[in-house]
Amino acid sequence: MQHPLSDRTLDSCQVLVLMVGARACAFPLHHVAETMRPLPIEPVAGTPGFVCGVSVTRGLATPVVDLQALLENSESSPSFGRFVTLKLEDRRVAIGVDSVVGLRNLDSAQLGALPPLLHDINAELISSFGTLDAQLLLVLRAAHIVPDEVWASLAAAETVP
Repeated sequence: MQHPLSDRTLDSCQVLVLMVGARACAFPLHHVAETMRPLPIEPVAGTPGFVCGVSVTRGLATPVVDLQALLENSESSPSFGRFVTLKLEDRRVAIGVDSVVGLRNLDSAQLGALPPLLHDINAELISSFGTLDAQLLLVLRAAHIVPDEVWASLAAAETVP
């Protein structure tokens, strides 16, 4: 009989898959606080183009980052389907995304083979971003892009009994 905590369980990571434009992105679940409908956003002067402003979430002012604007190094034009609130030690940051696909289990090898979320981002932007918010940068570096072929194989594996 196999032990309930098999090696596969120990080597897997549960991720939240979300869509940003045409990209499927996977965030390790331990970094995710919650998902919700977008809330009103108050702009804040002097922030980078990918920061939309702040939103009051559960009574707290929460910064809102337009993930697509960050990935494309463009100005934010928020039109989000969902907010995904990320845990950053003692605070939260909401990222605006198009949609949340759901939870998936990826083994360590699959996760390690996926391109990092920030792989196409200008190094200077990442450096300046790290100066602004090192904790958020660490969480974003833990996220990955899920290429179409990997996405198709995950979907096929779920339909097999």
